[in-house]
Amino acid sequence: MGLFSFIKGAGSKLFGKKDKAADAAPVELTKKDALIAEIQRLGLPINDLNISFADHVVVTGTTQTNADREKVILAVGNVEGVGSVADVIAVTNPEPESTFHEVQAGDTLSKISRDVYGDPMKYNAIFEANQPLLSHPDKIYPGQILRIPAL
Repeated sequence: MGLFSFIKGAGSKLFGKKDKAADAAPVELTKKDALIAEIQRLGLPINDLNISFADHVVVTGTTQTNADREKVILAVGNVEGVGSVADVIAVTNPEPESTFHEVQAGDTLSKISRDVYGDPMKYNAIFEANQPLLSHPDKIYPGQILRIPAL
């Protein structure tokens, strides 16, 4: 549990999206609804999910693993307009935590892998650790925060 910092001006542009209800005119999603919808869209397993806002986004709930916990934090934090995420997520089967890495201009998963593991060919471990948040190994951007698993 802790407070995680993110680049407020970088990330997916979730806020301001329209939700088209079947029998209503398009309405603007609240920030809370947009973040919950993103976690659900990604299929991240979390029970009793709640999101609130103070000086930062506060995420509560329960997950099975630290990996799921970390992915929920990254799904919320890698959104434009979110500067920090307070994690109050309980983990039922804890395992070692990953480290986080902020993507810099010119970074690739291979470069990050070489810097972290000493082997650029281990980039797939980073890609897999960030599934379903990443759709392709080449689709990362400066300011994005990634999970770096211990090998």
